[in-house]
Amino acid sequence: MSTTPTRVFVARLLGLDVFDPLGDRLGRLRDVVVLSRGTQGAPHVVGIVVEVPGKKRVFVPMTRITSIDQTQVICTGLVNLRRFEQRGAETLVVAEMFDRRVTLRDGSGDATIEDIAMDQHRSRDWFVSKLFVRRGHSLSPLSRLRRNETLIIDWADALQGPRTEPQAATQFVANHEDLKPADFAEALQEMSDKRRFEVASELQDERLADVLQELPEDDQVEILSALDLQRAADVLEEMDPDDAADLLGELPSAQAEELLQLMEPEGAEDVRRLLEYDEDTAGGLMTPVPVILPPEATVAEALAHVRREELSPALASSIFITRPPLETPTGRFLGVVHIQQLLRYPPFEPLGNLVDKNLEPLSDQAHISEVARTLATYNLNSLPVVNDAGRLVGAVTVDDVLDHLLPDDWRAHDGEAPIRRLGGRIG
Repeated sequence: MSTTPTRVFVARLLGLDVFDPLGDRLGRLRDVVVLSRGTQGAPHVVGIVVEVPGKKRVFVPMTRITSIDQTQVICTGLVNLRRFEQRGAETLVVAEMFDRRVTLRDGSGDATIEDIAMDQHRSRDWFVSKLFVRRGHSLSPLSRLRRNETLIIDWADALQGPRTEPQAATQFVANHEDLKPADFAEALQEMSDKRRFEVASELQDERLADVLQELPEDDQVEILSALDLQRAADVLEEMDPDDAADLLGELPSAQAEELLQLMEPEGAEDVRRLLEYDEDTAGGLMTPVPVILPPEATVAEALAHVRREELSPALASSIFITRPPLETPTGRFLGVVHIQQLLRYPPFEPLGNLVDKNLEPLSDQAHISEVARTLATYNLNSLPVVNDAGRLVGAVTVDDVLDHLLPDDWRAHDGEAPIRRLGGRIG
């Protein structure tokens, strides 16, 4: 006698907490892994991808899932916290199947996959069963009237195109809009080159710039080089000048110059100045756009400036006081006001009264070892950088120094201390 299978839609699972039987949270569900059975039927669901603390993504086999619904996922046993690596025959549902175009077997045209249902059979194995699709283009006049209609069809009712066909990324981007740039970059690194470029093309310029800054340099270069030149220049303009300079420094000089020519002159000028410095100097590490105010500015004005969302915590920790002009290279550098000082004085107190004159600025030619020592000695988040004329040209932050001192592959480095461990990958 048959029983009604358990059915869940993948899109509704994304971001759900994954717990062990004792109620301890393991992480959040980020994708589902399926294994194609070729012409033998619908794909077999072999596991889920869970983002655990530390922003690492690991594989949990379906054989260890004891409960799964639209509110939570519960697994049993120990979990191998080795970073998930996709095998050749495996497919990631969210990353590689959502937004894929299929042809409907009934001849009514094409459709785009927006969600996928999976059923648990009596064997307790899970299989892809249904596709939630949106109709696309069709040659039939009647079907054109139904364009954008959504429907649920059996897996067998759709003809899958070759994996080499371009795949949209609208659903993937929408489902991951809540991810921080570093976490989105982590997800991109797990994709094939083809899918990575498709997702990058779907992102808005500002979002793509934020994500690129969190990727290893090789991946940055690949993605930027895959964009058309004007789009690449627009994305570079949205990046922090120091990150844009680092990326352009990895490109052939002719390509870098072509992109600089396409950028807005003001942004290109900042980047060109940074490219003149050796990478091991304060000038090569700094950002040319810290928070800069005149001594007449008030505490209230300073707090309004450091409240800006685009500022990193390290840059927001200090206000650099100079004579006009206030764009780098500025007028004479006067000193630094720390954010804690702002909180101790009334709103209309002039910043000139609060300047920390004991903090010596760094020369733009100072070696990174001197930069690191100074930051560590005085427990600072950022340091002013001046040129020979005593004009502020930028600021070096502690995260700039860490990025430089850590190994080149630190973003992809996998920790060796699993929280919960089993012998090997199952499923």
